[in-house]
Parts: sequence; structure tokens; C-alpha cells
Amino acid sequence: MSFELTYHGHSTWHVTVDDTTLLIDPFFDNAHSELTADDVDTPDYLLLTHGHADHIGNAAQFTDATLVATPEIVSYASAELGFTDAIGMNLGGTVECDDAFVSMVRADHTNGINTEHEYEGGMPAGFVISDTNPTQVADSESTTFYHAGDTALMSEMKDVIGPYLEPDAAAVPIGDHFTMGPMQAAIAVDWLDVEHAFPMHYDTFPPIEVDTDEWEREVKATGSKATTHILDGEESVVLD
Repeated sequence: MSFELTYHGHSTWHVTVDDTTLLIDPFFDNAHSELTADDVDTPDYLLLTHGHADHIGNAAQFTDATLVATPEIVSYASAELGFTDAIGMNLGGTVECDDAFVSMVRADHTNGINTEHEYEGGMPAGFVISDTNPTQVADSESTTFYHAGDTALMSEMKDVIGPYLEPDAAAVPIGDHFTMGPMQAAIAVDWLDVEHAFPMHYDTFPPIEVDTDEWEREVKATGSKATTHILDGEESVVLD
């Protein structure tokens, strides 16, 4: 099976697992993307980690996709954004999305919907996307990508996500202020024991402008063997 990641800046990722397309946290008004939401084909599935405006900002342009999110976000997006096909799931669960398996994991963050925080959106989340159903038996043939969402460093990365969900690649927020900064994001990469690591959630607005070289130096300082990738907007990587 093929497994391709495309970065659209901020926390927006397009994931293709064989013939299935998934778009995570659509927000194209950022420093690393030259696209608008109108330039992007509707995916099969739209995954939302939480309700902040810089993660659901362009969700309404993809209402023909099947929404995957917590029940609270599904309820809001169905009522306010016009989604008619949705899978409400919660932390710890796994759902089959055609060729992909999507597991929802914790993210240590807040979750008021939109920047005014008018609505409480329940728990924020991250997603682990795999081409096989995760089991306790290690599968060397599987390929797995972890999108950490907006999160602080949390021991669950070391105790659960790394050893049991076994991601091959991870995208971690490095912008600091609202999420992990370079140092804590580097520790996350080490704890996850991934082969490939990608930074996200940086440079979009002044409080989260960072030097990605600092993150790469911090990753090396942990002793992690992960290959770090600083992707330009719309750049893709194929996972083997």
C-alpha cells in the first residue's frame, strides 16, 4: 500500500493511504501555504483535532467529506458548518476509514471552539493513522503516522503512543507559547521513537515564530535517531 504525507503549513496535513484521502485541521491562511481551500480537492475524510479557529478555519469548505472528530466537535460542525456525514469518536478509539485506520489519542491543550471560545469543544485530540488495524502484535509491514495536534509534552507519548501504536513518523508542534516549543517537541520525538519527524504549528503568527534549526539541534541532543524533515508548504513525503 502507498502512504503519502503532504504538508500545507501550520497543522494542516493531507494524508493518502492507498486510495483513501484524509485532510487534517484545514487552515490555509498560514505562512507556509500558497493555496486556498478552493484549490484543494475534497478528501474522503476530514479529521479535526479540536475547535480552535486555526484548526477548523476552512472546515466549512469540505462539508462533502466524512467528518471524523469527537462527538462535541461533530455536533458543532453538523449544526453550524453543514456537515451531514460524520463519525463521532473519542479518545482511545479506532475507526476504519476505507484503507486507513484512525486512532484518536490525547492532546494536552484547551478546546474552546473558534478564537472567541464561545463553545466548549470537549477534549482536544491527536490522530494516529495507519494502514493496518493496531494490535499488540508488532507488524513490521504496517506504516503509521502520528499527528500530535496542539499539545504539551505528555508522558502518554512515551508510555502509550510510542510503544503500543508504534508510529513510524510524527508531526509535532514546535511553536511554543500555545504548544510545545523546540526543546519539549524534541523530547516528544525521542519518546515516540519514530524514524521520521516533522515540525508543525509554527510561524503562523508572531508568538509562534521559531527557528526550526533550534528544534533539529534539540532532537539531536536527545540522542534520537529520527530523521528530521523541514517541509515547505505543499511538499510531500512518501513513507515506506
